[in-house]
Amino acid sequence: MKKAKPAKPTEAELSILKVLWRQGPCTVRQVWDQISPEQRTGYTTVLKIMQIMAEKGLLERDERQRSHVYKPRQSQDQTQRQVVGHLLERLFAGSAPRLVMQLLATRKASPEELAEIRKLLDQAEGKRP
Repeated sequence: MKKAKPAKPTEAELSILKVLWRQGPCTVRQVWDQISPEQRTGYTTVLKIMQIMAEKGLLERDERQRSHVYKPRQSQDQTQRQVVGHLLERLFAGSAPRLVMQLLATRKASPEELAEIRKLLDQAEGKRP
């Protein structure tokens, strides 16, 4: 049986995932300590969201200790690819050039960012290793 892809994270779930990607496996309290100052989210709200995320397949929960430890099921790169792929199909009808053009029209890229984009395009075309 093929394993289902994890659900696409909501904004609240993304804020939790960002903490876990940055810090590694954490308890609910550790995650709450990181996000509560900026979002003013209650502990029980973070707990419930993380429980739902585990049910949805976004997090794994280690229940061996009294305080459960959570970690993401996917890396940040995997999640970004999944979300961008979903966005590409739903909003841009699969057109990568349209997505890139809208991205560049939305925010002026720095010279360093443009150089990195050129490097990635060259690599995609097989011009450089």
